[in-house]
Amino acid sequence: MRIAAHAPEKAQSEVHEAPVTLADTAYARLKEDIFDFRLVPGDRFSESEIAARLGMSRTPVRDALFRLQREGYLAVHFRSGWSVRPFDFAQFEHLYDLRMVLETTAVRRLCDSIDPASAGNPDPLQELKTFWLVPREKRMADGRKVAEMDEAFHIALVEAAGNPEMARVHRELTERIRVIRRLDFTQPARIEQTYEEHAEILRAILRRRGDQAAMLLRTHIEASKAEVRKITVHRLYMAQQEHS
Repeated sequence: MRIAAHAPEKAQSEVHEAPVTLADTAYARLKEDIFDFRLVPGDRFSESEIAARLGMSRTPVRDALFRLQREGYLAVHFRSGWSVRPFDFAQFEHLYDLRMVLETTAVRRLCDSIDPASAGNPDPLQELKTFWLVPREKRMADGRKVAEMDEAFHIALVEAAGNPEMARVHRELTERIRVIRRLDFTQPARIEQTYEEHAEILRAILRRRGDQAAMLLRTHIEASKAEVRKITVHRLYMAQQEHS
C-alpha cells in the first residue's frame, strides 16, 4: 500500500466547519484521501499505520475508521486491518437522487410561500443574489471557493422553504457528498456554467415560478452529477494505473 504525505492545513479546509475532535480531523483527512484516490479501492492498511501517519493515537483513528465503514467507504477485516471498498456508483446515484427530491420540493414550497421579504422580514435569498447575480467580470474563478458558495446556495434554498427537518436531512446529505462534489469545480467552464444556472434558478424563484425553478434545478443537479461521475471514473483509472 502507498500512503502519500498529507498536509494537515489542506485537510482542514475540506470540511464545511473545522473539526472539533481528533476523530473528526482523522475522518476528514481520510475521507479526502479516499476521494482524491491517494487511498484507492483495494488498498489495505492498519490502524497503527494511519495513526502514525496522522500523528495521533489509535483511539481517534479507530473512531474515524468505523465512521467511514458505516458510510460504506471502508471494510474491516478480522485480524488483518482495513481496506478501501470499491467506489459505490449506485450509492452515489442514490444520494444525488435524494438531493434532487429535497431541493426541488423545497424550491416549489418556497415559490408558493408568501414573499419572505415582506412585513419587515429579512430576505433569506439576499446573500445568494449578491453573490450569484453579478456581471460576468465580477465572478469568482477560485474553484474551491465557488464550491463552498455552491454548497451554501443549495443549503440556503432548502432552509428558506421553512421545513427544519427537511433542512436537517439535506445538511446530512450535503456532508456525505461534499468531498466528491467539489470535483465539479475543477474546470473554469463548469464554474461559469454554475454561475449561469444558479442565476436562472434564482430569477425563477424571485418570479415565484415553482415548476420552472424546479425544472432548472433538476437539470443543474443532473449536469453536476454527470460531470462528477466522469471525473471520478477518470481519476480512479489514473490512480489504479499509478498503483499497478
